[in-house]
Amino acid sequence: MKVRILGDPVLRKKAKEVTDFNEVKKILEEFKTTMYTEDGVGLAAPQVGISLRFFAMDDGKGFKVVVNPQILEHSNEKEVGEEGCLSLPGVFADVERYKWIRVKYQTENGDWKEELLEDYSARIFQHEYDHLDGVLFIDHLSANERKKIALELKRVMEEYKKTKEGKEV
Repeated sequence: MKVRILGDPVLRKKAKEVTDFNEVKKILEEFKTTMYTEDGVGLAAPQVGISLRFFAMDDGKGFKVVVNPQILEHSNEKEVGEEGCLSLPGVFADVERYKWIRVKYQTENGDWKEELLEDYSARIFQHEYDHLDGVLFIDHLSANERKKIALELKRVMEEYKKTKEGKEV
């Protein structure tokens, strides 16, 4: 399973709702291996070319699969924290996110869960949730902040073009 990088159109597509949970279960082990091998704390299906609404995360409390997520409520208070992304290798920036969120989602078996997530857990969830709507963390940055990382973004886009043209595997 290969992580798609900036420039790949699947990263900008709104993912479809999961209706066949067997489809998720079939790829779960490979998905988990990819996330940990790439040293990620989260991985959304679109990042590996699957345009479905699910992601996995590990906030230090273990591997969790999140299917068809919804953010029901969020704090007024926001926090700024550094974020990176497996789809933007080597790119990091400070992003403002809600301090806490109340969420509802399905497990890989289709069971519904509701949780209150705070701080780091909330940040990971929001970051991965964005992927399902075709949003990347760089989209939360001001024009000025994007200018600061412009060279890094250009490098990632050039890497994508090389890969796409088949020059690298």
